Order: sequence, then structure tokens, then C-alpha cells
Amino acid sequence: MKIIKTIQNRIYEIRGERVMLDFDLAFLYEVETKVLNQAVKRNIKRFPEDFMFQLTKEEWEYLKDQTEHSESGNSLRSQFVTLKKGRGTHSKYLPYAFTEQGVAMLSGVLKSDKAIEMNIAIMRAFVEIRKVLLQESNIKEQLKQIKERIGEHDAQLNQLYDAMENLLDENAGKKKWEERERIGFKRKGST
Repeated sequence: MKIIKTIQNRIYEIRGERVMLDFDLAFLYEVETKVLNQAVKRNIKRFPEDFMFQLTKEEWEYLKDQTEHSESGNSLRSQFVTLKKGRGTHSKYLPYAFTEQGVAMLSGVLKSDKAIEMNIAIMRAFVEIRKVLLQESNIKEQLKQIKERIGEHDAQLNQLYDAMENLLDENAGKKKWEERERIGFKRKGST
């Protein structure tokens, strides 16, 4: 379960897609990012744009900023936050993002036992995220239904209050009529 949590921390939402970045995948597969990207390029037909895309400079900068802020107190710092300056020790290329389908396709490209094991764990992490999102959407739907019911009940309660006020007004009117001071002639024998 710990590995799935670690993987989930490496899944980002970019362009409306949940993705993993090439260097995070390389780290999990225990290969160099360069090796992973070379394997992908040798099999580029397996990776259409909806499976893999390269981040823009703006997306990359935004993601770095977000991760630095969110991980300031976290010991699981991503590689791109701790990259060093100097020749060969930092990435001069924008990272590639792999969608869930792209990650699944990597299992056919990287055939080591570690890659297969990690792919299974990554697929489980994506499934867990999907379950959480489905639960959230189910809860949102339930809240919407409750809100609609409460709105209906409010309208019904208002109708009840109006009806009760009308009854009270009628009873008050009757009571006043019966308790009024009588005017006119009084007959003998009647009070």
C-alpha cells in the first residue's frame, strides 16, 4: 500500500489528464530518464498524443512551483525540485507526461521484472484514484439531491405555514365575532 501512495504522489493533473512524468517513471522503474525516453523514441508509434506529450515551458515552471510549495514539509521531494546545477546533472529538455494508457504501453517497451512490477503498482494507483474520484462525484450527486429535496420541503413548509396562519386568522375572526358586545334591543328572558 505504501508503494501505491508513493506512486499517487507522483501523479499530476496536466491538460485535464492524470499523468506521470518521465523522470518519476524512470525513478520507479530504476532506470535513467534518458534510457526510458530512448526506449519510447524507438517505439514512438506506440505513444500517440493521447498517451504521451511533452510539457510546455509554462506547464513545467508552474508544476515546479506548485510542487515546491506543496512539498516544503514533505520528505518525499520529487527529483525535479532537487536537481543540481551543472553539466549533466539537470535536465535540459522538457519532461514528457504519460497518461494512464501511456504508462500501460510502457510495459511493452520496458521488459525488466522491475518495470513489470512497477507497471502493475502504477495501474493499481490509477485505479485507486479513479475510485476516490467516483466516490467524490457520488457524494456531490447525493448532496445535490438533498439540496433539491430541502428546497421542495421548504416550499411545502411555507404552504403549511400559510395555511396555519389562514386558519388562525379565521379562528381569531370567529372568536372576535362571538365575543363582541351586542347592540340593539334585548328581549325579556334572554341574556
